[in-house]
Amino acid sequence: MNQNFLDFIAKYKQSKVAVGVSGGVDSMCLLYWLHNVKMDVVCLHVNHRLRPEADIETEYVKSVCEKLNIPVHIFYWNDEKPENGLEAAARQARYKMMTDFCHENNIEYLLTAHQSDDQIETFLMNLSRGSGLFGLAGMMAESERDGIKILRPLLNVPRSEIKKYCEDNNIKYFVDSMNTDEHYTRVKIRQNRHLLNEKLDISDARILLAVQNLGRTRQWMEKYLDARIEMVIRSWGALFLDSFLFDEAEEIRLKLLGLLIQKIGGGDYIPRLNSLQNALSKLHSDCKFTLGHCTLRRLNDRILIVPEGKRTSFRKRHEKRK
Repeated sequence: MNQNFLDFIAKYKQSKVAVGVSGGVDSMCLLYWLHNVKMDVVCLHVNHRLRPEADIETEYVKSVCEKLNIPVHIFYWNDEKPENGLEAAARQARYKMMTDFCHENNIEYLLTAHQSDDQIETFLMNLSRGSGLFGLAGMMAESERDGIKILRPLLNVPRSEIKKYCEDNNIKYFVDSMNTDEHYTRVKIRQNRHLLNEKLDISDARILLAVQNLGRTRQWMEKYLDARIEMVIRSWGALFLDSFLFDEAEEIRLKLLGLLIQKIGGGDYIPRLNSLQNALSKLHSDCKFTLGHCTLRRLNDRILIVPEGKRTSFRKRHEKRK
C-alpha cells in the first residue's frame, strides 16, 4: 500500500466511514486498502442508470463487498436526466444520496477515490476556464459537503500505482465508457496531458507542486473569509456597510459576496464569476435584485442580503446570530 495513503488514513482509524465505490480502478483499490487496514467501513454505490453495463457493475460491487464482509448500500438515480450538464447533475445527485445516507446513519466521514491524476486534470480544466485561486487550488484532501466531511485519501497517489496494485492482485475493475468520450473536457485533457511534459517540460510533479502552493494560500483565505462572514451573518440574512465589501481586494470581495449568497440562499455552489461581477457592479449604487435564491438590496451605504421572498426592509432587525 502507498505510504501517503497510510499516513493520511491513520487519523481516522477509530472512526466509522463510508466510501463511494463505482467499480472503477480507483475506488476498487481504495475499497481493498480500507479493508486491509481494517477500517470500519460501509460501501456506497450509485447506479446512475446511464449505461447498459451499469447493472453489471452494481452486481460486481455487491459481490466484492460480500466477499470482504463489508456492508454495502446501493442507490439508483431515477430522476429525469437533463440534456445539458449531465455529468454535473449526476455528480450532484450522487453526493446528495451518499451524504443523506451518512446523516441518517450518523457517519461523519465520506471517502472518495480521487487521486493525483484527477487533481492535475481538475487544475487544467479550471485553468482552461480562467478560474481564480479557489479553482486552481484544486480538490482538498479534507473538505465538507452538505454537513459531511469529505476525505480523499488517494489524492497524493498516482493512477499508475493504483492500476498496478489492482492488476498485481487480480482485482477486477470496470472502465466507464464515458471516460473515453472526448465530448467531455476532462477526457480531452486526460488524453493530451502528456504533451505538457513532452513538448513544454511541465511535469506532473510540477503541476501538483503548484496546486499544493495554491492550496496553502486558499486555506489562509478561507479562514479569513469565515471570520468576516461570522461578523455579519444572522438567522435572517446579512446587513452591513458597503465598506465591508468594497474595502477588500477584488478576489476577496468576489468570494465574500459569493459565500454570503450561498449560505443565505442555501445553494450547493456560489454563483458564477460573471454573475458576481455584475452583482458587485450593481451594488456600487442603490439597487435591488435577486441572485442565487437571495434578494440583494443597497440603500445609501448599507447592503442587505436575505433569502428570496423575504422582507427587504432596513428597519432594525434581530441581532441574534445564527
